[in-house]
Amino acid sequence: MGSGKFFREIELPQQKPDGDGALFPAVLTPISNTDFTTKAKLSGFEEAIKAHKPWLESLLQKRGAILFRGFPVTSTSDFNDIVEAFGFPEAFYVGGRAPRTQILGRVYTTNEAPQDKTIPFHHEMAYVPDYPSKLFFFCEEAPLAGGETPIVLSHIIYDKMKEKHPEFVAKLEEHGVIYTKIMTDDNQQSSFTGSGWKSAYMTTDKKVAEERAEKQGTKLEWLENNSVRTITGPVPAVKFDKGSQRKTWFNSLANSYGGPANPELYDPNRSIEIGNGEPLSDEAMADCLRILDEECVAIPWKKGDVMLVNNLMVLHSRKPLITPPRRVLVSLCK
Repeated sequence: MGSGKFFREIELPQQKPDGDGALFPAVLTPISNTDFTTKAKLSGFEEAIKAHKPWLESLLQKRGAILFRGFPVTSTSDFNDIVEAFGFPEAFYVGGRAPRTQILGRVYTTNEAPQDKTIPFHHEMAYVPDYPSKLFFFCEEAPLAGGETPIVLSHIIYDKMKEKHPEFVAKLEEHGVIYTKIMTDDNQQSSFTGSGWKSAYMTTDKKVAEERAEKQGTKLEWLENNSVRTITGPVPAVKFDKGSQRKTWFNSLANSYGGPANPELYDPNRSIEIGNGEPLSDEAMADCLRILDEECVAIPWKKGDVMLVNNLMVLHSRKPLITPPRRVLVSLCK
């Protein structure tokens, strides 16, 4: 294995079998005698990434996610350097639904909604055609309790949902889904989908916002008080991932559905329906939420952790923070 000089794969108790004889996610640490395990040797980690990028990309494609643990990444600047070392083009958050702030270079805050709230499972920006293919997460401050970022292999959710609710899944595959949301002009920090239209479309000009939304297949209907109704879709709820040759549960159903199976998520300013106009099945969604919870992996963060996620293969979420602090940052890549 070409990684042997720098990287060592380890096992953690939270990992789960991926169905192909490996554990999910892959977890890499430095070889114990490697001299870049100190902060002063961050450049060694960068050079190792560049030297073994083909192997790391292959591992990401096979396993869906890689957790880098024990490497000398201690600051936002360090994290930005690691993202740059991989050389993936940056994906911009135009049309994004979550309140976020740029920190440095390619590094942004993760969802700025109150950290004691759950963020349900989703593929990043699954509601627009130009979604990122890869996500980097970085733990700058580790929680004392709670605040994990659970991940789950999307094809497993698709397979289990198709087995349990074949008619519901067939409708999703045929018709897709329509996402509707009312945005104010300013961010609503209390909501995990609280991005205002000025932030989402990176402009204060309504015409520019309309043009940018149209490129993403979203229609804007202007309302009173400078707010807007966004209607996106129908867009696919299931995709075929060419890399893994599998169908995936590529959608934001879990974090858009606020019906009886998930009443705490009810928001009169946000809704989702099947592309033919039918509502989502409450029974199917109850099973979907249960399956996501059963199949996910939630590894407690440690300071300096970097997690690389294949957004085409893996859904992610956020558990409520129990004991602060917690600072996890993100970078999106094409």
